Amino acid sequence: MACKNKTNEPTKIIAIDGPAGSGKSTVAKALAKKFGLLYIDTGAMYRALTLKAVQKKIDLNNEEALAKLAQEVNIQLNMHAELLQVMLDGEDVTRAIRKQSLTEKVASVAKVALVRTEMVKLQRKLAQQAKGAVLEGRDIGTVVFPNAKYKFYLDAQAAKRIKRRFKELESKGEQVEVGDVAEDITRRDQSDMTRGVAPLAQAKDAIYIDTTTLSVKEVVEKISRKCSI
Repeated sequence: MACKNKTNEPTKIIAIDGPAGSGKSTVAKALAKKFGLLYIDTGAMYRALTLKAVQKKIDLNNEEALAKLAQEVNIQLNMHAELLQVMLDGEDVTRAIRKQSLTEKVASVAKVALVRTEMVKLQRKLAQQAKGAVLEGRDIGTVVFPNAKYKFYLDAQAAKRIKRRFKELESKGEQVEVGDVAEDITRRDQSDMTRGVAPLAQAKDAIYIDTTTLSVKEVVEKISRKCSI
């Protein structure tokens, strides 16, 4: 499969979109390993940028400053075994970007049009350099690679998504309450789906998969059967 990206270069792309807790990250990593492609967690990139903004004490309502920062930062994604390492200006921020206190701030940065423009440029560049990638996020099939041949939209019942997110945070040593996770999921869904730029949406040609009762292996198998890479 050789689908054309915006620069008209052949790139092997699997685009996965969906809300928080739908299983995108775990499934995307497994697919990347299976097909020998780069795994790109676009959400991690927005988290890294948000962390840098917080570190530099930039007002998260200052869109111009955030856009300038997006042009300046160096974000790199590296896979080590099953783990994604996120490097921000040479610093390993893999754990720091997953803290709940930072999660609450990401939406303010991700909704800025100029920030998204810069992030999309970087996402396409990373995929092109790797000659192919599995990307997961909110706007992969609609904005980042709208011409990708393989597009999927993962979803799950709210209760299941909340449970998955709670377990993920617990496994990373975060002290959280289920009620707080539920509120955060609801808030993120609302923000992602209603923002003016690149809102979370299922691409018209994306295959919908409800992961509520499916294992990671089952979802990976479903997607793999649709891809000839």
